[in-house]
Amino acid sequence: MKRSFITAAAAFGTLGLLLSACSPSTGKSTAATTESGDKTTVTFRLWDDVAAPAYQASFKEFTAKNPNIEVKVEVVPWGDYWTQLPLDISSGEMADIFWVNSSNFALYADNGNLMNITKEIGEDHEEWQQSVVDLYTRNNSLWGVPQIWDSIALFYNKDLVEAAGVDVSHLKWGEDDTLLPALQKLTKDEHENTADSANFDAHNIKTYGMNAQADLQAIYLPFLAQAGGQFQKDNGAFDFASAAGVKAFTYITDLINKYHVAPSAAETNTNGDLSREKFIRGEMALFQSGPYSLKTIAENTKVNWALAKLIAGPEGAVSTSHGVVAVGNEQTKHREATVKVLKWLGTSEGQAPLGKMGVSFPGAVGAQDHFVNYWAEKGVDVSVFIESATGKTTRSPFGPDVNAGSEALNPRLLDVFLGSVPVEQGLKEAQAAGNAAMKLE
Repeated sequence: MKRSFITAAAAFGTLGLLLSACSPSTGKSTAATTESGDKTTVTFRLWDDVAAPAYQASFKEFTAKNPNIEVKVEVVPWGDYWTQLPLDISSGEMADIFWVNSSNFALYADNGNLMNITKEIGEDHEEWQQSVVDLYTRNNSLWGVPQIWDSIALFYNKDLVEAAGVDVSHLKWGEDDTLLPALQKLTKDEHENTADSANFDAHNIKTYGMNAQADLQAIYLPFLAQAGGQFQKDNGAFDFASAAGVKAFTYITDLINKYHVAPSAAETNTNGDLSREKFIRGEMALFQSGPYSLKTIAENTKVNWALAKLIAGPEGAVSTSHGVVAVGNEQTKHREATVKVLKWLGTSEGQAPLGKMGVSFPGAVGAQDHFVNYWAEKGVDVSVFIESATGKTTRSPFGPDVNAGSEALNPRLLDVFLGSVPVEQGLKEAQAAGNAAMKLE
């Protein structure tokens, strides 16, 4: 499952809570709504081959209730999704309903490519996850029906944590720091020397403390907000090269380059999944991530693991909150049928399979217990993600040009993680490059 989480290496053109976002199989769009006799076929596109079966189950129930409308699910791989999307919109071959994330919807909303959900559905719907509604509200209108959402928590290896005598319930960085000492106890070299030992061999590490890396959603957006900073201003301009930003990024990169309690950025900059793979193999004690990592970890590890609250900072525990919506194609040839499917996608009944199959937290609040119960039956308490989402949060990247800006800033930001440029200098240069690409200040 390709996460909705976003590494800087993957850049924001492929942002993903998810933000992010699941790694799809190789489907190819046939798009376009079709009619066969008295039956209308509405096409639905997404990038997640894990979520696709849940939607197929949902639409089977929809068609049973609406026999004149059939919904065809098509999966376009994440690596091709954002390249194919503008081509299909331009040619008129785009699906009637499709998934988007927060970094991509604004451009299409501003260009008139998306249905205005506020106008088409209005307030006549069930309760939706408010953080997702806020994320996709632009110019006083909502542009997508909330489908799934995620926040951040801490996966931990129970055996490693217990052996080190670490309390994961109150980890904090900054003043009265409990995180660094814990990570030093949890990080061991090949001779079992901990990172706080004089004999520690930083060149031969057997077990790392945690995943400090260029992961926007799980690592540096939360740390930045916890330092009192922000990634973007209200006008969309990047604003992370602040005193708070320097504080947050210095702490993160010191975990990598100074204290050696996190894997080298030379590895994680090019493989955003490396830390999760190490956690799965029992080579990392703590892994801060979102519910998008649940299935991958549960289905591939033999370690004894559990979930705890995300790490806190000077401003407390602040989580990234992200989500994915289903948007309507403004150019659809069968508007009435498409709107009817969109309404179904906003119901607890329509989203129940997403929770029952353990895909993610559904955007319809009434369906979220299905996801909680799915994991409870497997002995996993996912309530920490709900706690993160309902507590302090920081918004994900937004704006019509944020992808272009992110592509421009990304190379210098990766240098910051590598330690090849001083943090303050690197952040300023990255921010300047990003804002220049967006023509914002």
